[in-house]
Amino acid sequence: MEIEFTARQVKVSKGLKSGAADGIGRIALVLGRITSAALTFRAERHLQIVEISLQSRHHTIVAKGESASQESALREALAHAELQAQRFRDRVRTQKRLPKASPATEVEARAPRKASRVALDTAADAGELAGRNGHAAPIARPPGKRTKAAITVHSFPGNAAVIEPHILSAAEAVAIRPMTIEEAVKEAEYRDKDLLIFRSIAGELFVLHRRRDGKMELVEVP
Repeated sequence: MEIEFTARQVKVSKGLKSGAADGIGRIALVLGRITSAALTFRAERHLQIVEISLQSRHHTIVAKGESASQESALREALAHAELQAQRFRDRVRTQKRLPKASPATEVEARAPRKASRVALDTAADAGELAGRNGHAAPIARPPGKRTKAAITVHSFPGNAAVIEPHILSAAEAVAIRPMTIEEAVKEAEYRDKDLLIFRSIAGELFVLHRRRDGKMELVEVP
């Protein structure tokens, strides 16, 4: 895997590049195979900023770290990216663990119906033959039970497991300042927020949330 390093008005040492490669390697163990990785080092006034962009087959991770030194900013960005990878892995595992209807259950549910039909067909044939011979036709009953009518037994799978909702406080979900949709998407990616409520410059209210497949969805509140 090749890592693209970009330095904007700053210098990046070989030690930082080596540490970034080791951190991305740890994230790859959690996320899976990473197809592309890019790191950007830049400075704004007294802050050192490191931005990480990772692309895998099924997910994209964007993380950002800010600190007084490049080492601390890099560690913060890597920790943020690793947390996003772990959350994505947990979501995938949760989806795979949801119960599904078993084929054996469907076969068991259909078996009594088939047996009853076979018994009734056999009894009907016997009644038709007895009628031809001049005898009264017998009443069709399932074999082994004295019932007036055939009873079909159905079995249904158990209820699906209910996942407890993740509750967010208002301080984490509501944006303080107005922003554009592009800025809201970047804010949610950088801060790893699954839900963000914000207003546009014109005062319109929007809700931005992350679906189970990892994609962001925008809802306009009337």
